[in-house]
Order: sequence, then C-alpha cells, then structure tokens
Amino acid sequence: MAAEGIRSLVHVPLMLGGRARAVLSLYSDMPDAFDADDLAVAHILARHASVAIARARQEASLAQAIDARKLVGQAMGILMERYDLDGDRAFEVLKRYSQQTNRKLRDVAQELIDTRRLPH
Repeated sequence: MAAEGIRSLVHVPLMLGGRARAVLSLYSDMPDAFDADDLAVAHILARHASVAIARARQEASLAQAIDARKLVGQAMGILMERYDLDGDRAFEVLKRYSQQTNRKLRDVAQELIDTRRLPH
C-alpha cells in the first residue's frame, strides 16, 4: 500500500445481523491522517451504511416473497380451473408436489405456469 502512496488507513466493520459482513475503508496519502473525530465519524457512517444495507436486503426479500406469492396464486388458479378444486385444495396439491420433488413451492408453481402441467 505504501508503494501506492497510502500512508494511513482505517477499516470499520459494517455489522449486519450481529456479524461483520462488510468493511468501510478510508485511505489517506498523509501519515497519521485520522484522528479520534475522524474515527467517530467513520463509525457513524458505518452504522448508517449497515442500516441501509439491511433495509435494502429486507426490501429485496419482500419483493421476492411478493413475486413468489403471485406465482403460487397463478398456479393455484390453473389447478382450480382445470381440476375444479377450491383454493385450499389447489394449494395442498402444489405443496405436495413441492415436497415430493424436494423443490421450492415457487419453482413448482413456475413450472406449472410455464408448461401447464404438474412436475413429474
């Protein structure tokens, strides 16, 4: 790092779920560039970044869950129409196929939507 002109550095962990999952790194070309105030600000920035990352992950998970629910709903509709099932029974059929094939419910639903057939 010295060969690149870096004379000071600070690494502050970004805590996600109680564990360090990323690092905020600060570099300077001046020796002893970071004082106690700089370190305090770095820790504040790291906490804010951790919150932002956690929020983004939560929103991504929620979006995936909504997409999966839509797929399952569409697949249930196909089963209800084709086999004259009620909603509970259609869901049970999808769940059974999911368990029997050791595949995610979402993937079974997607295959049914794409092929209009239940998986083998």
